[in-house]
This record gives sequence, C-alpha cells and structure tokens, in this order.
Amino acid sequence: MNSCRYSKYIFLILILVLIYSCANKGIGPTGGLKDTLAPQVIYSIPKNGVVNYKKKQIRIDFDENINIVKLSENVFISPPQLKVPDVKAIGKRIEVELNDDLKDSTTYTISFGNGIVDVNESNPLKNYQFSFSTSNEIDSLQIAGNVLNSENLNPISGLLVGVYPECSDSIFKSIPFQRIARTDENGYFCITNLKKGSYKVFALNDQNRDYFYQLGEGLAMHDSIIKPTCTMVEFRDSIWSRKKLTDTVKVLDSVRVYSKNEFKPNKLTLKFFKESKKKQYLVKYERKQAHVLKLAFNSKSSELPHLRPLNFDWSDKYLLQSNNSLDSLSYWLTDSTIIKMDTLKIEIKYQKSDSLLRLVSKIDTLNFIYRKLKVVAKSKEKSRSKMPVLDFKTNAVSPFELNNQLKLTFTSPVQNCNETAIKLFQKVDTLFVPKSFKWIRLDSIGLVYAIDHNWLSEELYKLQIDSAAIKNIYGVANNSFQSEFKVRSLEEYSKLKIFLTPFNPKAVLQVLNEKDEVIMSSKAIEKGNLFDFLKPGSYYIRLYVDENQNGIWDTGEFDTRRQPETVIYYNKKLSLLANWEFEETWDTTEKTNHQLKPKELIKSAVQNLK
Repeated sequence: MNSCRYSKYIFLILILVLIYSCANKGIGPTGGLKDTLAPQVIYSIPKNGVVNYKKKQIRIDFDENINIVKLSENVFISPPQLKVPDVKAIGKRIEVELNDDLKDSTTYTISFGNGIVDVNESNPLKNYQFSFSTSNEIDSLQIAGNVLNSENLNPISGLLVGVYPECSDSIFKSIPFQRIARTDENGYFCITNLKKGSYKVFALNDQNRDYFYQLGEGLAMHDSIIKPTCTMVEFRDSIWSRKKLTDTVKVLDSVRVYSKNEFKPNKLTLKFFKESKKKQYLVKYERKQAHVLKLAFNSKSSELPHLRPLNFDWSDKYLLQSNNSLDSLSYWLTDSTIIKMDTLKIEIKYQKSDSLLRLVSKIDTLNFIYRKLKVVAKSKEKSRSKMPVLDFKTNAVSPFELNNQLKLTFTSPVQNCNETAIKLFQKVDTLFVPKSFKWIRLDSIGLVYAIDHNWLSEELYKLQIDSAAIKNIYGVANNSFQSEFKVRSLEEYSKLKIFLTPFNPKAVLQVLNEKDEVIMSSKAIEKGNLFDFLKPGSYYIRLYVDENQNGIWDTGEFDTRRQPETVIYYNKKLSLLANWEFEETWDTTEKTNHQLKPKELIKSAVQNLK
C-alpha cells in the first residue's frame, strides 16, 4: 500500500518536471556578457622600451587569442625596413622577425595601428606600439598633425609621413625616410621616438614602398624646418563637492594638480597634392567605327602629333576633334573610299618622355583596323531597309532653366543646316507664335549647337525641326523633331551675394552643392559677388587664391617647392529659399583653413585616394 502511494508521488513529480521543461523550451544556454574588451599585453621579450637590445626577434604575449588584420595596412616599422619583416600571430602571441640589419644608436618602433584584435569579437587594441633601442636610451620626441587634400581639405588616410634631418630637399627623391608614421582614418599622424634635432617633414603616397618620392606619387611638404620639443605642463582639475549651495551653484571641494609631457609641434597641417606633370606617351589608338580614328595620350601637350598616311591620301578628307589639353584626339574621315578600307596605316610623330622625363621626338607606325561584325541574312536585309538617321540630344525639356542655352548635341559632325526649317515658338494665349533666335555652333567641328534666345519666365515654348533640316558630313539627315518645354518661374530661384573681408583680388569664389561639387564660379568682386538663378536648397561656399591669375586652381610642384594654391571653405551651410536674395559677409581670416570646412561636407579619409 505504501509502495503504491510512493509510486504515485514519483509519477506526479515526473509529470511536473515534464511540464516545466516544456514551458521553458525557449530558454537555452544564454552564455555570458558579450566581450567588449580589447586584448591586453601581459608579457614581452624584450620588455617594451628596452635599451641596448641588438637582437632581431620580438615576442609579445596577450591575455587571449589574437589575430592581426590587414597586416600590410596596419603594421609598419620605423625606421622603415627595406627588407619586409616577418610578423605573425600564433594563438595568444605575436612574433616579429626583423630582416634588415639593426643600426647603432637607433630607436626602433613597431606600430600595429588597430591591427591587433581578439579572435572572438575582433575588439581592437588601438594604436599599440612596441619600441626598443640599440643604444642606452630611447629617443622620445614627437611630431604630430594632419594631412589634408589640398584641393578640397578632406583628410587622407594611409599616407606615409616621414622626416629627414635638415638637409637638401633633393634627398626626398633618393633616400628612404629616417622615421615614419602613417595617417589614420582622420588624416592624423604622429611620428614618435625622434632624436633632438631639426627636421624636414613630408607626406607620401608611396605606391612602390621604397620610402622616397618618385614622379607620379602624391606628396605633401612642410615649408618650415621643424624642431620637436617636450615640456612639462601643469594641469588643474576642479573636484566638486556633492553638496550644493543652490540648485545651480556648486561647492568646490578641492583642486587636483598634475603634470604631463607636452610634445610640440602637435598640430602641423600638410597639404597633399599630385603634380600636374606626367610622363608623356601614347596610351592607345583605336578604330571602333569605320569613319573615326582615335588617339589618347597620357598627359596634356602643347602641340598636335604629326600624322602621315602610308596607304591612303586624306588631304582635306577629315575633321579633327580635340580637347583643350590635346591628349584626346578624334579624326573623322570624310572620304567613303578611305572609310571602306579595312586597314589604315599611319606614321605618327609625337613627343614622348624619356627616362629623365625630357620630351623627345618619337616615330611609330600605327595600323588602324576596322573589322565588320558578321550578320545573318535576315538581319542584313533588315539593316539595309533601315535608313540611317542623324541623331541628337537636347535639353529642351520642362522645367527649362531661365539662364540656360537650348543645346543640341549631334552624334556626328554637322555639315549643312537649313535654319529656316528650325523653328522656335512661344505660346501666347492659345496660339504658338514664331520667335527669332540665333543658331550658334559651340565647337570646332559641328557636334554641338545652341539656340540662343532671351527666355521669359513661366512661358511655354516649342522647338520644331523639320526632317532633313540638318545633314552631317556623310549626307545623313535628321528625322522631324518637336518638343514643348516650360521655362521655370523667376520666383522659384534664389540669389546669393557674398562680400569678402578683407577683399582679395586674386580670390575665385565657388558655390558648392551638398556633394561638394562646383555649381557656379566667379572671380572675386570688391562690391560683392552675386550668384543668381540658384534653386532653393542647401549650398556651401569656398574660394581658392589664383596666385598666377590663370583662372584655374593649380596644384603644387616639388622641384620648385611650390605649394598648391590656397583653398578656404566658408564654415556655414547656406539654406536658400525661393524668391529671396541672401547676403553673407565672409571673414576669411576667422580661422585656419582646415578648421573652416563644414563637417557635413568632409568625406572620410579612406575614400580620398580613390
């Protein structure tokens, strides 16, 4: 009887356990709190900061398993090593093997950046450095600052910043830096473990990792000789009592006084630039269309190449399309006999850079080959039945900007134009009334034309072009075209007037959109610059100082020690409203240049070398 009763109790307990476990199916192992701590160094051979160390092996132990991420980007050694060191992570340990010979009386610094992370959560040990000296002291001075893009004042990451002892600048083109640092995601750098002395400071986009400047690499150069210093600075912290005299008046409990080293200079600004001079050579030549030959050169030129046909005669049988820098050329053939030839052989004589970057005359023979695509019979018949048409694009669409020219861009050069077959109408009441205009060619060979007319605000216009009104150099005509467009209301625009103080006659003012793109530009006017026909929205202002008065922003040049032309941003966003005129007075001496750029315009440093 008792055993039966105990069996019932056991059965009841099992049922309760089963019910509890079913009710808690969602509750499994929850683990502990998420690891948010960076790995910590617990031991190293030798000790960090050791002196008189002559071995090439370093071992650093951590309190957890670690990895090194993006080793080539994060880890570097100063002075720079021409033979790449071996750096590897094994479990809780980092092992470093230096492959260059160690120099006497030198402090070595291994910088890991943010490359050391724990295995589980990738928490970084930020800006970790390991130093040792081959002499009986560690050099301890520092130079710090920022590297900015000279044209738009954005910070640049991943650049080498290095120093040389005070000497000729030409050393920058032949000998590796004495000590280096690398800019972080904010463009910040700090060159550590410097000896007392005088230095020249450079930044470098070191593409081939030889640690000195070569043509084609971007650079920055500081104008002054730098003498790093270290002083003991006293700081005071006020410690407030928990008691208050009133709700707003605190009681001072005590003042904590402490001292620490302050290294200077710590706010250098280097302006990064790429020189405009490049090696000159022929990049490519091509004939994608039977009637167009194209040449592309690596840099701008002061003169056109000389072309001499070898298997045909093209005297007065082509049109030359070129850009202002003469590095992109298109030769439009006008003779059908030449166009039908599969291969056109041309001797070209042009300027090419030698190993010393001197321009020398170069002669090549180019074969311009055009291969027709094979087509099946049906598609061939279809292509024959379809007459060729002269196509073009136009901006005759609504809303049409009040200060715009109406443009037509053709796919091939225009030869003949019947202007009477091109008509412009304005709608008056219910009828379209003809209006006069000027037909203007905007380029040298007839690819772009404009219809010039004084547009009226809020009026409806119609552009009408009859078929065959325009023919290209191959006799191909246009189809008929018609488009209605309405001009934007004058009340939809904003005006902005900028006064410079102090006035600088060499300044060029630029209006920027929210993408840091130039919308309008004009030379500074003492009575103020008026920017009209701006759409309502957010804008920014910057200027550059056009020192040589050539109308464009000029980059720097290393050989002449010329810095890029100065760029300054107005430090406010301007929110313009429709039908309003805004006036702003800009004191360009208010702050240093790099502090003026509005934060919302600054792009991350990582993007700025792309």
